[in-house]
Amino acid sequence: MRAFDPTPLFRASVGFDRMADLMDRVLAAEPVQPSYPPYNIEKTDDNAYRISLAVAGFSADELAVDVKENSLVISARKTEDEADRTFLHRGIATRAFDRRFHLADHVRVTGATHADGMLHIDLVREIPEALKPRRIEIARAEPSRLVEASAA
Repeated sequence: MRAFDPTPLFRASVGFDRMADLMDRVLAAEPVQPSYPPYNIEKTDDNAYRISLAVAGFSADELAVDVKENSLVISARKTEDEADRTFLHRGIATRAFDRRFHLADHVRVTGATHADGMLHIDLVREIPEALKPRRIEIARAEPSRLVEASAA
């Protein structure tokens, strides 16, 4: 599947070159995607989404949510020094991470909340008025002008 050729798609479409870039990015990605931290992506409305990450062990001050060039970057770094603590068993992973999500055009982050070991990031797709479907009125020509134009 690595030899995907999008050329036939371009014959009957205009402006889908970003789709080809996305396909290239997906196919060139590492075969094993990192699984930490676990996350969910849910559709909460027709144009609203929520990404939820399990970030047990991290406080809100240790988490960062950044949007850069259609990419959502969520990162975490532990700040407290745990050298004075002795663990007999450590099952809660608090290692640093960077999780990236590619955002579609016109999708923006509206907020982030941290509660009960979960980080929730709300997104909304806002389609500009210029891109929304609209009906174009067809003007009717006057019959006398049509006769004059065909006679000439």
